[in-house]
Amino acid sequence: MTETIQQTGPAGAPSAKSSETAEKPRAVLYRMATPDHLCPYGLKSRAFLERAGYQVEDHLLTTRAETDAFMAREQVDTTPQTYVAGERIGGYDAVRAWLGHPLRAKGETTYQPVIALFGMALLMTVALAAGSMMPLLSGRAVEVLIAFAMCLLALQKLRDIESFSTMFLNYDLLARRWVWYGYIYPVAEGLAGLFMLAALPWLAAPLAIFIGGIGAVSVIKAVYVDRRELRCACMGGSSEVPLGVVSLSENVMMLAAGIWMLI
Repeated sequence: MTETIQQTGPAGAPSAKSSETAEKPRAVLYRMATPDHLCPYGLKSRAFLERAGYQVEDHLLTTRAETDAFMAREQVDTTPQTYVAGERIGGYDAVRAWLGHPLRAKGETTYQPVIALFGMALLMTVALAAGSMMPLLSGRAVEVLIAFAMCLLALQKLRDIESFSTMFLNYDLLARRWVWYGYIYPVAEGLAGLFMLAALPWLAAPLAIFIGGIGAVSVIKAVYVDRRELRCACMGGSSEVPLGVVSLSENVMMLAAGIWMLI
């Protein structure tokens, strides 16, 4: 008789090396699914549990009264709720943490938005080069990459220009002297990017040098001279990106692009 040894991953989830004949561990999920509301966190909880190798016993709470009765019985304030081996794991956030994939804590800094934005700008540049006569390894391709990034960064700021301008006042030297610069900056950044894409260096270069130069000096003073710990407004007013290398790189990138276009 052959003994089957089941290896487990994070939080007891079966690993890919488990025997195919081994029975999947079972999770019990209660989630709200009424005619006018399908709980998205319930769907996410089920998806993460199934991905971790659990067989999900899915209980739908189809009315408000049924949901309220469940919460009263289990003495919980929210749904969905997940149980494994009779133990209550909790809601979606708790399931993610229990499976070893915790969500980022509120207020915790992250570079993920910046990585996503510059990654998209790079892919856009590659796609443009593939569908046009522009060589990918060329000075023009670098200009296009920077221009795409500037336009995308400007869009992030323009989504909520009020919150951006408020956060911008925390460190930008010109905006502190003239508040309206906080409203002008994202427009100027977007225009500089568009002028670069249109191959109009005499319009793009002055804008890029001006906003990039002031921005670089402002970041250096705030972070490296005054040693202040701030959030960067580069991704908009609600950003959790720390002010520092990324924001300095953004401004140096614009400054360098402007000088490059004038040479």
